[in-house]
Amino acid sequence: MPEISEYAPGTPSWVDLASPDPDASTRFYAGLFGWTATEPGPVEETGGYRMLQRGGKDVAGLGPTQGPGQPAMWTTYVSTDDADAATEKVREAGGRVVMEPLDVLGTGRMAVFADEGGAVFSVWQAVTHVGAAVVNEAGSFCWNELATRDIEAAKRFYAAVFGWEGDTNAHGDVSYTEWKLGGRTIAGMVAMNDQWPAEVPAHWMVYFAVEDIDAATAKVKELGGLVSVEPTDTPAGRFAVVNDPQGAVFSIISLAPGRGEEEAEPAAEGELAAEAEPAGEGEPAAEGESGSDSGSESEPGDAEPEKSSDAADDEPKTAVAEGADDGDSAEAGDGAKPEDEKES
Repeated sequence: MPEISEYAPGTPSWVDLASPDPDASTRFYAGLFGWTATEPGPVEETGGYRMLQRGGKDVAGLGPTQGPGQPAMWTTYVSTDDADAATEKVREAGGRVVMEPLDVLGTGRMAVFADEGGAVFSVWQAVTHVGAAVVNEAGSFCWNELATRDIEAAKRFYAAVFGWEGDTNAHGDVSYTEWKLGGRTIAGMVAMNDQWPAEVPAHWMVYFAVEDIDAATAKVKELGGLVSVEPTDTPAGRFAVVNDPQGAVFSIISLAPGRGEEEAEPAAEGELAAEAEPAGEGEPAAEGESGSDSGSESEPGDAEPEKSSDAADDEPKTAVAEGADDGDSAEAGDGAKPEDEKES
C-alpha cells in the first residue's frame, strides 16, 4: 500500500504506546512486528518520545509513562483540523479534558480527552506529521474499537465531537456498532456486558494486522507477553487479545482475504463475530486512564486505558476503517500522533 499523506478530519490516524520501560518495549515489538525505533533525541525536548517504524515508515509512537501510577497503554488518536475547537466540543458534550491542546515540536497539535464513559482518546492536528504512514498491512494498525457500557451515550458524544454516526446491528444475542463518517466506516464499538469484569473501564482498543495469528500469539508468549484471548475466528479474520511484558493491552488480527487492502471494505453488515469469550482469570486488569499532563510537552498517548482483554463480543469488524486511502488521503484509522522524535 502506498504511503499515506493525509487523513480526513474525524478519522483515527495514529496510535502510540506509553511504557514504563521504552527500551524493553522496543525489543518486544521488534521481535513481534519487526519494528525499529528512532533515537528519541534530547529528553528535555522530546520527553524521550521515539517513532516506531516498519520498512522505514512510521507506524506508531513510543514514549515513557509520565508518572509512577500510570500503566503501560496504547492510545488512539483521531485526526482533527482544529484541536482547540475539538476541545470545546468535548466539554460541551460532557467529556473531560485530560490534557489541554499542546503544540508538539512543530509537527502538530494534540490534546487528550475522556468521553462520558471514561474512555480516553486523543486528537491530532497535523502540521508535518500526518499520522501512520502505513495501515492495514502486517505490522501496522488496522482497526480501532471503543468498548463501553453505554452505547447510546457514546453515540451522542462522538456525534457531537466528530460528527460520527453509530450504526448498530444485532447478531443473535450480541450487537456490534460501526462508527461511520460521511457514510464510511472508520472504527467500531462494542457494548461491555456482564461478562466484562467490573474493574475493566471503558477504553479504546487498538488492533494490529499480522500474517499468521497463531504464529504471532506464540511469539507474544515467547517474548514474555500474555495472551488474554486465544486466537478466535471472526468474519473479519482470526484475532487474539494480548498484553506486552509491561502490561499494555492490544489486539492482533490476521485479516480475512480482501480485508485491509487499499480500498478496504468494512465487514459485511452484521458480521460481528462474538465467538471470543472474555479473558479468564489470567486476564490483565484494564489499565486506568491516567493523563499526560506531566512532563515535557507531554507525550501523546500517555493517557488511555487499554482494554483488558475481555473481548467477548468485542470483535474487529474490519481493517482500518474503509482503509486509509493509499496514496494520499487516508480515511481510515487510528489515532494521529505527534511525531518526530518525541513528537509530543
